[in-house]
Amino acid sequence: MMIIGVKSRFKGVLLTSSALLALAGCHDGSNAEHPNTEEPVSVSYEVTVTNLTHAQPMSPVAVVIHSAGNLWQVGQPATVSLEKMAEGGDAAELFVDPMVLAHSSGVGLLQPGMSETLSVEVESGTGAKLSLVSMLVNTNDAFTGLDAYDISSLSEGQSVTFYSSTFDAGTEKNSEMAGTIPGPADGGVGFDSVRDDVNFVAVHQGVLSADDGLLESVLSGQHKFDNPTAKIQIARIQQ
Repeated sequence: MMIIGVKSRFKGVLLTSSALLALAGCHDGSNAEHPNTEEPVSVSYEVTVTNLTHAQPMSPVAVVIHSAGNLWQVGQPATVSLEKMAEGGDAAELFVDPMVLAHSSGVGLLQPGMSETLSVEVESGTGAKLSLVSMLVNTNDAFTGLDAYDISSLSEGQSVTFYSSTFDAGTEKNSEMAGTIPGPADGGVGFDSVRDDVNFVAVHQGVLSADDGLLESVLSGQHKFDNPTAKIQIARIQQ
């Protein structure tokens, strides 16, 4: 291609090998002044989530891709954005976090036994990590999900599967009293800025319902859950 360029510029001129080499050197210099301006390549992923519980609807699944940081860490206080999701199922603030490169959200409650697939894409070469969260809405502040899984190493057509436990945000006491649970078992309030629990994320110990002797609880035995509570499959889509 370099020789063709020379011919188009110097019509009818026979160039020696030394002249071609000299022109080639000039051409390489011009490349340094005009770097490659190709469009960035996007990489697409599909995330399929299945609710494995018996009677715990999950809030709209929130998927975020980020290059650094964590959405939560066991033993550390929840961020306000995670607290709002864990207490009321609202992930809006998670999506606008500065570390987030891309996000996707489910269309509604993910009912027990049901699955939903979300699509999300990000530019290649970003060292992308994927996190996912969803509230178990018949609880005070329980959520399930996956934190900071490195998806940058997945090849086209490759998929991975996880079974997720349930976590306690530690921001709201697990009283299960009327008015404190936003799900259909109660229809109470969601987010409350007052933190009256241990104030750190932990693996959830499960609910104690009225059937277990917690008489003020609005939950029954059917709302109990065992780990894992969600199946999560991440697949890189072929371009």
